[in-house]
Amino acid sequence: MNILITGCNGQLGNEMQLLEKEYSQHQWFNTDVAELDITNQDAIELFVTENKIDGIVNCAAYTAVDKAEDNEELCTKLNAEAPAYLAHVMGQRGGWMIQISTDYVFDGTKHTPYVEDDDTCPNSVYGRTKLVGELNVQKLCEHSMIIRTAWLYSTFGNNFVKTMIRLGKEKPELGVIFDQIGTPTYARDLAVAIMTAIDKGIVPGVYHFSNEGVISWYDFTKAIHRIAGITACHVRPLHTAEYPTPANRPHYSVLDKTKIKQTYGIEIPYWEESLKDCIEKL
Repeated sequence: MNILITGCNGQLGNEMQLLEKEYSQHQWFNTDVAELDITNQDAIELFVTENKIDGIVNCAAYTAVDKAEDNEELCTKLNAEAPAYLAHVMGQRGGWMIQISTDYVFDGTKHTPYVEDDDTCPNSVYGRTKLVGELNVQKLCEHSMIIRTAWLYSTFGNNFVKTMIRLGKEKPELGVIFDQIGTPTYARDLAVAIMTAIDKGIVPGVYHFSNEGVISWYDFTKAIHRIAGITACHVRPLHTAEYPTPANRPHYSVLDKTKIKQTYGIEIPYWEESLKDCIEKL
């Protein structure tokens, strides 16, 4: 198959590229904004037609959650409209598409893990635009998979793990929120799951993927410092109210992964094992 990866310079896109050599039966087209502007429907149609694309993995998104509150127009373009253009072109061709989405489509008021058909209720610009993107893709491309993920980190780009390692080395004390609960996702594990889905065949629908386990940002930071050997920085717990941000964040966003595990027969690593793997690579 000829497969288009958008957002190839991001965390997930980079991890996808590392795995591509294991799936050399496919032709991979790795693009970012320099190679393909996904907010331009004509450019997408031309690229897809010229390269006879069979499927798209859309890793591109506007992910600056707080900046999104002041940049709704750009956020909407990238998170809602661009996925619609991609899905429209693939739907016309009878191809497939995987759209990466987020736990932010939920408001975080539940106390048990979110399943795929729980009511969505985003309370941020980022969450709202990502949800519209999900709905557009499902409407326009029959063979589409939505994968919601959370707390993404990797050895690439900027992310929470790298930031906490840097700050842990620079500062004697850090305050980190303890009353937001979720599960980190190592982008490499998500990339492996995506490759498995492509390999076994796309089963359309909405899926959840993160690593296994449950943790707060505070506990996650403590684990990052322990594994990275940072001992001189004191990490203290903060209430969300003590650290106000422009965007609302879900207080509880643990995702139930039963569906993707059963559909594709995958085993998902525990968050701490994956964190160790990432920090070793760093």
